[in-house]
Amino acid sequence: MALPILTNAQAPLTEAITVVNEHGEIQSLNIPAERSLTVYVDKQELVTLMTLGARPEQLVLGYLRNQRLVDGVDDVGSVSVDWEVGAAAVHTRGGIARWQERTARRVVTTGCGQGSMFAELMEQTDALQLPSTCITQSELYSIVNQIRLMDSVYKQAGSVHGCALFQQDRLLTFVEDVGRHNAVDTIAGWQWLQEAHTLRPVGSPGAPTQGHVFYTTGRMTSEMVIKAAQMGVAVLISRSGITHMGLTIARQLGLCTIGRATNRRFLCFSAPERLQLQPELFLALQA
Repeated sequence: MALPILTNAQAPLTEAITVVNEHGEIQSLNIPAERSLTVYVDKQELVTLMTLGARPEQLVLGYLRNQRLVDGVDDVGSVSVDWEVGAAAVHTRGGIARWQERTARRVVTTGCGQGSMFAELMEQTDALQLPSTCITQSELYSIVNQIRLMDSVYKQAGSVHGCALFQQDRLLTFVEDVGRHNAVDTIAGWQWLQEAHTLRPVGSPGAPTQGHVFYTTGRMTSEMVIKAAQMGVAVLISRSGITHMGLTIARQLGLCTIGRATNRRFLCFSAPERLQLQPELFLALQA
């Protein structure tokens, strides 16, 4: 499998500024960077993403994947990011079939920064098949605790969303961006590259997606649920809640959604059969 050629154009994630506080004092602080990245595919403008700039090449790959504009990572020849002009140039190996048709209809979602999903993608959820991933209550607590201890842009500057991919409760990768949809797309791009290295696509026996659990700091919308399912993820965790459409799609797919996950508290909204409760954990705490 031929992997795409990628630049490594990570940009500074925070900016130092001065502000005046309620006492009239000048103080310094960091705020998240935000920059526009216009994506061109084979010299045709596709979309402009507002992003932190942590892993722009993986963000672009994940966007193409989650919009199902290309079938595999080997369909992409290269992704070149140039922050001086705020552009990402994607060259495919065979072009994108039905370009006008597949990019004409969009559904604007509730994602921060105006996330969008092509309408054709919304119509394909019935075909998604999830692995048999389950999670224990102790693994859930381990994931929440690892996120709490993470050295993050959020702790330095606030105002960003974070997403992480776990193998059960082993952290694989963590990404922050100004919008949660960008963070999940970046992880989708990272995962795509990992699958290409192992030559095992989503759903195949022994594929690296078996046992994958996804964590997001943002609410679980229909967009987040569909993107998780496309990545072969059957367990989605959030410290926030879930929307009605997100819940409807999760139940339709049999995807386990766990929200309000902070410290020892959580709510399982869908597919509770994927969550193994361990009441003895509370008994141990009370002892």
